[in-house]
Amino acid sequence: MNSINKFLNSLYFIAAVSKKEVRQLKRDFRLLFVIFFFPVFLLVIFGYAINFDVKHIKLAVYDQEKSDLSREFVNSLKNSEYFDIVLYLNSIQESDKILDEKAAQCVLVIPNDFSRKIFSRQDVTIQFLIDGVDGNTASIIKNYVSMATFEMSIDISQQVYSRLGIKTHQPIAVEPIFWYNPSLQTTSFLVPGLISMILLITSVISISLTLVREKERGTQEQLNVSQLNSLELLIGKIIPYLIIAFVNAAFILLASYILFGVEVKGSYLELFLTTLLFLFSSASLGIFISVVSDSQQIAFTLGTFISLLPSVILSGFIFPIDNMPFAVQILTNITPAKFFIVILRSIMLKGVGVESYFMQIIYLLIFALIPLILGTIISRKKMESI
Repeated sequence: MNSINKFLNSLYFIAAVSKKEVRQLKRDFRLLFVIFFFPVFLLVIFGYAINFDVKHIKLAVYDQEKSDLSREFVNSLKNSEYFDIVLYLNSIQESDKILDEKAAQCVLVIPNDFSRKIFSRQDVTIQFLIDGVDGNTASIIKNYVSMATFEMSIDISQQVYSRLGIKTHQPIAVEPIFWYNPSLQTTSFLVPGLISMILLITSVISISLTLVREKERGTQEQLNVSQLNSLELLIGKIIPYLIIAFVNAAFILLASYILFGVEVKGSYLELFLTTLLFLFSSASLGIFISVVSDSQQIAFTLGTFISLLPSVILSGFIFPIDNMPFAVQILTNITPAKFFIVILRSIMLKGVGVESYFMQIIYLLIFALIPLILGTIISRKKMESI
């Protein structure tokens, strides 16, 4: 009976701390504005600004032959969604100026014997001059022009052989099929990472300011002499922000569906439970920061540094972890966003079950417990020293 009463008393104390925190939040309109506006603002900015899709490439053409066949080849590029013809050049010397001034990203050079060589069944070489300053974009442009040239080569071969009465045969046909993201949209890949990054930043920063605010207002001593123990105080502080962060998560998910068409292919229940676990791990990290910080400025700086940089650079949000050096791959384990992104992409994009991301759940549990335990120990020692 004593243990039941003790448990009920703990619940009462936790509820009292949470109620007090909610009242303080109601008065802090600036913090509420940041908590609810900042996530959607980041989602819109990052969702539209970060895009690795390369379309509407500015193409300049130097057609030395100006034949029907060369115009057909140019039109095949023009009619695709990947190329926009911006200039027709009169000399090869103009290509240097065009690329230097970034008036075009690529220059197509068609030789003056293009048709003659093709119809006489000789090999012909066309040239693409590509701006290689941005290596990633240049590689994508190279793949596009190679594919377009290959398709044009097949069409021309079929036309030539049909005129000669020769039946063509393609023994091997390639049929690439993309799973999970058939349209290869960058946004579908980035939105799960955006959700984890935004939730981590808002949870850590908002919670890291809670206990520090008590210190600055001089109410920390009143809490220390009350019947509250450290764990009850920390859990009571976490609960309101967990609820707010979870509302934010649902709001971000709805906004990503409306703005970018990203749907959840997996279980909503698994998404709910794993998001709750991630928010708890983020809240634990925020509590730890608030315990070791002496001012809101220090807490905000630490919270931003610990949450923002790792979640953007080391979580796999933008840069693939497998491409990083081995030492950096080990360093990526310092952020819970790394594991939550794997879970989100598994649920939202692949629609797979918990067996595919079970280990990520274990890692999130570790992240949830270690900062909370450390924060409790440090907070208890500080209370004992007073």
